[in-house]
Amino acid sequence: MSSQKRGKNIQAQNRTSQGSNSFQTTLSAWKVKQDPSNSKSISKHGEDNPVGNYEHADDQAEDTLQMAVGYFEKGPIKTLRNKDKTLEKHLKTVENVAWKNGLASEEIDILLNVALSGKFGNAVNTRILKCMIPATVISEDSVVKAVSWLCVGKCSGSTKVLFYRWLVAMFDFIDCKEQINLLYGFFFASLQDDALCPYVCRLLYLLTKKENVKPFRVRKLLDLQAKMGMQPHLQALLLLYKFFAPALISVSLPVRKKVYFKNSENLWKTALLAVKQRNRGPSPEPLKLMLGPANVRPLKRKWNSFSVIPVLNSSSCTKECGKKEMSLSDCLNRSRSFPLEQLQSFPQLLQNIHCLELPSQMGSVLNNSLLLHYINCVRDEPVLLRFYYWLSQTLQEECIWYKVNNYEHGKEFTNFLDTIIRAECFLQEGFYSCEAFLYKSLPLWDGLCCRSQFLQLVSWIPFSSFSEVKPLLFDRLAQLFFTSTIYFKCSVLQSLKELLQNWLLWLSMDIHMKPVTNSPLETTLGGSMNSVSKLIHYVGCLSTTAMRLESNSTFLLHFILDFYEKVCDIYINYDLPLVVVFPPGIFYSALLSLDASILNQLCFIMHRYHKNLTAAKKNELVQKTKSEFNFSSKTYQEFNHYLTSMVGCLWTSKPFEKGIYIDPEILENTGVAEYKKSLNVVHHPSFLSYAVSFLLQESAEERTVNVSSIQGKKWSWYLDYLFSQGLQGLKLFIRSSVHRSSVTRAEGVNYNSQYS
Repeated sequence: MSSQKRGKNIQAQNRTSQGSNSFQTTLSAWKVKQDPSNSKSISKHGEDNPVGNYEHADDQAEDTLQMAVGYFEKGPIKTLRNKDKTLEKHLKTVENVAWKNGLASEEIDILLNVALSGKFGNAVNTRILKCMIPATVISEDSVVKAVSWLCVGKCSGSTKVLFYRWLVAMFDFIDCKEQINLLYGFFFASLQDDALCPYVCRLLYLLTKKENVKPFRVRKLLDLQAKMGMQPHLQALLLLYKFFAPALISVSLPVRKKVYFKNSENLWKTALLAVKQRNRGPSPEPLKLMLGPANVRPLKRKWNSFSVIPVLNSSSCTKECGKKEMSLSDCLNRSRSFPLEQLQSFPQLLQNIHCLELPSQMGSVLNNSLLLHYINCVRDEPVLLRFYYWLSQTLQEECIWYKVNNYEHGKEFTNFLDTIIRAECFLQEGFYSCEAFLYKSLPLWDGLCCRSQFLQLVSWIPFSSFSEVKPLLFDRLAQLFFTSTIYFKCSVLQSLKELLQNWLLWLSMDIHMKPVTNSPLETTLGGSMNSVSKLIHYVGCLSTTAMRLESNSTFLLHFILDFYEKVCDIYINYDLPLVVVFPPGIFYSALLSLDASILNQLCFIMHRYHKNLTAAKKNELVQKTKSEFNFSSKTYQEFNHYLTSMVGCLWTSKPFEKGIYIDPEILENTGVAEYKKSLNVVHHPSFLSYAVSFLLQESAEERTVNVSSIQGKKWSWYLDYLFSQGLQGLKLFIRSSVHRSSVTRAEGVNYNSQYS
């Protein structure tokens, strides 16, 4: 009974508050009619009805709140405040209801006017503002009227600061932003107040559109920066202005800063979480993002389940279509915007892409593949900024290793990270908010909590200058890398391989586009290739050290060679002018490995290096002009050095005579008989089992075998046997890099004819 009454009141109030011409601020529609006889009969009936008792209690709380709001609307009674028990009673009533269930939009409208009109003292106004917690949404008209009170000058400076903090915290719960955007000039003028400046900057950061960026505002911000110094909040707003109008701002600004706005303790954090849970309803099943219907059957969850992603809710649909007397067609014709709740398929998205209105709570797009398509295709910068801002704040507030007591929500935070990763994989693009989160949270991360999710976020870091990312991320990650288990090392290498792949894909698609002058990324091909090259060399250093720490582990070497399988094909597969060979510590560890799969993988990588370098050399000869991206002779020399060593070991039985030189006396002192043949394809430790199996096939009755008998024609038969056993890397290497004739030699890549 009471819950129905409360729900009807809120629905009616929401419908009223969201109509532009029908908003009411009086209590005439819901004043309490007290009837002693009625209350007695209800009380008597409730003695035998426990449910009725609860409903009656809720009714009394509702009536008490209405009386309290009515009291504040009328204004203070002329008595001393410290003796006014009625005032304290009504204040506690409003606070208790607000923090427990939230306030309806009409109640917030009235109490905002009270707090900012100066009817009561500063202490009362502060307490009222602190309990301005919405039950569902906040009317835009309420905010506009509240801002108008700031012009009157009846509230104190501390009240203004608290109001701006409240406005930023509740920004996503405001049903519309059009009229608030019209007040941009007023908010901008408030930057002159030193106390308000950080919070106003934060609000302007959320509101700014391209049309808001004007030369006089740029000059004002630069003057403020000259006066106040390099304040992070001013830098954030200037950077946003520079993004929209790069020609207006010539000063250099830091493009990568961990935090622009201080994360002061949010007074309303717990209450906002409750509002999100109320607005969300049942938590949806984790979505598999794909083209097609956006609706998914909800999954039943426990009563105390938790999710930080809000439910998709179209404000325009709530405004107009909430009226029972309006049909859907009337709603569409009247609002000229397509309700997001009705968006079901990709063709429907294409048909209505011009009239979509994104939700006020941008986080809801994470669970909707069609809206992710929309924001990715439209590339509306204010929309992206709103989304990144929401994501930054949510990651910072929900990260479970920031505060110990957050570990109770570990599973929920893991699910949240999984949702973000699915969205990044769906868009094939990383979010800058996640990058900032990684920079800030890595020093506090133990390497265990949410390891899979954390490393996947690393693999989706947007392409940027390696020199900027290294001190913020890679140097700190290296500390964990060297002190953790081999499994953690392998996970990090896998993540870095995926990061390299994502960077290469991004560059291969965008490298030939016109450079964007206001982009924080590398704007030249040379700078971009330099960043990728530094990343590869960094992984090479990590890998070499890790091999020493893990005693040349075969398991670890597999992951390292997987990384270099991606590196060796950059020139051909991604059409990028870059070839980086692996370091000696990796090459010789693989060449001398006891595992045939490692040696086979090394042969395949060398074959692909040969193909890429040959293609690069041919391209240079065809161009016949000196280019910025001609490979140096050092690259060819390094490869030919490795190639000579491999052929000397596997084919010509002349190990370490060319390439890396080892004194024959040292080799003789090892005690290995016929050391020159000990590393060819017959005697190599990783191939001995194959040689024995090959000989046993010829004469299964023989109890002893002599692998040295594999010579002449039998050598060729043995090679065919190796190829039939799945050693395709060895097959490709021998066919492309070894000249099989009476005089065997390695077919390296000639670099002497390179143009100078």
